[in-house]
Amino acid sequence: MKKLYEKSEIWFAVFWIILYTVSMTALRNLGDDSPFMMAGLAVISALMLLFVMKNGLTEYYGLAGWAENSRAMLWFIPLWIIAGCNLLNGIGPEYKVPGLIFAALSMAIVGFAEEMIFRGFLFKAMLKDGSARTAVIVSSVTFGIGHISNLLSGHALGETLLQITYAVAVGFVFTMAFYKGGSLLPCILAHSLTDVFAVLGNDEAPLWLNITIHAVVIVVGIAYCLWLKDKKTPAVNVPAGKKA
Repeated sequence: MKKLYEKSEIWFAVFWIILYTVSMTALRNLGDDSPFMMAGLAVISALMLLFVMKNGLTEYYGLAGWAENSRAMLWFIPLWIIAGCNLLNGIGPEYKVPGLIFAALSMAIVGFAEEMIFRGFLFKAMLKDGSARTAVIVSSVTFGIGHISNLLSGHALGETLLQITYAVAVGFVFTMAFYKGGSLLPCILAHSLTDVFAVLGNDEAPLWLNITIHAVVIVVGIAYCLWLKDKKTPAVNVPAGKKA
């Protein structure tokens, strides 16, 4: 794995995207409330974290500490707003205990795994080899398109397309937050909360509420990205040869 990383960070990221997508498709067929799904996700995430820590890459991937410029990042409040949108229809979990616990823990792990892959491995690889704009776009869009795997685990086409649109919008927010904040921890926390709240929330929302929630996320996302656009970029996220 280290040899692949040293040869090409982009192909290293692609390797993890493929591994995660294939694994996630198989695991979700077991059910989100399955302890085996939780265990599988935990193993994948542990392997990623072990690689990062063993090779001294925690700072490079934004895991060494919280962003120092939290005030300029509006204390990441827009991230918490996006996460909270999944509770707008109230609490109404689909699963009962202990399945609910397994599902919530699985979604929390998903937040870590997906941020490491798409904001960590992929974004940093593209940022190193290309422009920041391209890196942000590719990371965000790839993250969204990755949700097409939900079709293979039984989700309806319309629901999946809605999830892809939502994920692309959220992907831009998380990628910009990491790029301008220098820490992946807020993104991991917000992503995990978003997915956990999705498990806890009532998914029997009327169409108008679903549309409203997606509109809120898109509007908040656009506004936040525009706010972050001109903020100073930490040195760790500045492509070689360019100024922050």
